[in-house]
Amino acid sequence: MIEIFTDGASSGNPGPGGYGVILRSGKHYKELSEGYRKTTNNRMELMAVICGLESIKLAGQQIMIFSDSKYIIDSVEKKWLFNWLKTGFKNKKNKDLWLRFLDVYKLHQVRFTWVKGHNGHPENERCDELAVMAAQKKDLLIDTYFEREELKLNI
Repeated sequence: MIEIFTDGASSGNPGPGGYGVILRSGKHYKELSEGYRKTTNNRMELMAVICGLESIKLAGQQIMIFSDSKYIIDSVEKKWLFNWLKTGFKNKKNKDLWLRFLDVYKLHQVRFTWVKGHNGHPENERCDELAVMAAQKKDLLIDTYFEREELKLNI
């Protein structure tokens, strides 16, 4: 069983944001984080889950994802995501990330556990620290969802 702990943060919605991930399996432990100059909290929550899953190299793994995001957990567990897929994500946000999520989600046996955020859960607190630190870095990545037009002007 691989455990993935995740959290996302955003200062403003949209604003600078980041995600933090802890991967744990037996004696193995790894932390991941990255920051974006303009994004939202929900996008960073979802990026944390995606990047955690994308870092698993062998397909078919049993994975437990711990998240404080009801948005993500309910979207998957209550099958909303699969209905959005059928309707082409009509009137839904974050289609780009949900499609990326589905690409890696289908490779594994994934379950979710909700943890209450900012409530002393050690791994959730660490992921929050990683996300906030990532959002405060100097060289933030570009979330093309928000900065498409700026990118076109610079090409």
